[in-house]
Amino acid sequence: MAVGEFLRARRARISPDAVGLPLDVRPRRVPGLRREEVASLAGVSVDYYVKLERGHTRGVSRSVWEALARALRLDETERAHLYDLIAAETGQILRREPLPRQRVSPRLLNLVNSLDQVPAMVQGRCMDVLAANDLFKALYVGFTGRNMARFILLDPAAKALYPDWPQVARSVVAILRLYAGSHLDDPGLTTLIEDLSRGSDLFRQVWGEHSVDRHADGRKRFRHPVVGELTLNYETFLAAGDPEQSVVLFHADPGSPSADALRLLGSWHASTTKA
Repeated sequence: MAVGEFLRARRARISPDAVGLPLDVRPRRVPGLRREEVASLAGVSVDYYVKLERGHTRGVSRSVWEALARALRLDETERAHLYDLIAAETGQILRREPLPRQRVSPRLLNLVNSLDQVPAMVQGRCMDVLAANDLFKALYVGFTGRNMARFILLDPAAKALYPDWPQVARSVVAILRLYAGSHLDDPGLTTLIEDLSRGSDLFRQVWGEHSVDRHADGRKRFRHPVVGELTLNYETFLAAGDPEQSVVLFHADPGSPSADALRLLGSWHASTTKA
């Protein structure tokens, strides 16, 4: 009933005044919109909408889902996630064999390693780090595993590295939620969710909110033990040979203290590797 859970979570986040509903003095037993309000906004009966939240999703037309997406003010990422969930619930054939192990092509690996001025990595399914250059390893001091989600949510070193750790951690959960919508058959995802659920109170809380995020670009703050605080921009590019691999690059604003810190980080890392 993942579709129903997602609908309820999205319904709970919308206030009546945000969708132009008149002031209602009746006490509200639930946050956000009532079921009958969503049904009215989408142009369906209350009984019909209740059935959708209870998991009766087969045979529903695309026009109804589009109307609900508009009523719930879903953005592009959330709408795509909803359709992934619908496809999984209504007869999508799931793979029974484990997904093939991802490998970085030699050309892409050479490219990432040649970028000596910017931290760079190749990220795969479930936020696995498939490859990283030396400057990325120097930036992410304390990251010794393979999976970025496990590091950020479970490793105390991540809390020390990120001044805005709660925000970063919530974003990680939203990225995994989006991935889960189209990869319910990924056994690696199942194992990852189980591990995070056992080890992180924040993960359990945010996972239940059904927030989704694509996280393609933005800015991150770091508190590095050697070079201090720096703020870096990041950009994500899909790898042509495998759409489930992406290259993530970090860079500082030109002339900024963070640019100086990044150069210092490179010099420090070079000196430690030569020693």
